[in-house]
Amino acid sequence: MSKQSDLTDLRIRLDEAITYGTHRDAVKLAKQGLKQAQDNGLEGEIEYFKGQIELLNKNFTTAIEHFDAAIKHNPDDGAAYNDRALCMVELGIIDKAFYYFNKGIEVEPDYATIYHNKGWLLNNIGRHSEAVECFKKALSLEPNRAVTYDNLADALFNLSDYKGALNAYKKVLELLKLGSCRGIRKQIKEKIKLLEQKVGVKF
Repeated sequence: MSKQSDLTDLRIRLDEAITYGTHRDAVKLAKQGLKQAQDNGLEGEIEYFKGQIELLNKNFTTAIEHFDAAIKHNPDDGAAYNDRALCMVELGIIDKAFYYFNKGIEVEPDYATIYHNKGWLLNNIGRHSEAVECFKKALSLEPNRAVTYDNLADALFNLSDYKGALNAYKKVLELLKLGSCRGIRKQIKEKIKLLEQKVGVKF
């Protein structure tokens, strides 16, 4: 496996830790990625993982500086655009965040996470139909993303598509690893019970 492939795999593991793991696990992986990037002299990756560490520590302005540097070294790094956009959301700069999501999609159109996160933002600001399209695109690229089904279910619920939301939540439970994410499983089962009442079916 190449040095870059090692770091790509580490990025995937980091994304999973941020989504369903602990803050401690995510920071540990980001620091591991930084060390590997430094050992191999990969400047773009060094800046990317520095940005991740700052993002995880809620130093959003500093994180943006590192993501900008990562983009300068590697203009086709969709993840750097994605994470810069997330920092902007945290800073309340919503409209301009879409520019970076869209730019990331332009340079790396097969990167599922960026469609997911754009959909998450659209859903949060009330643009639910657009959010659904983003989630569907993310799932077309990565069909087993439990977190995307979770967010899709929420957007469909917001659109009063209760059957669609119910099916999406059931899909989340199918995809989560057995024995993992007990708190999330419990929350989803409660949502399923609510939806069962609305659509008149049993889980």
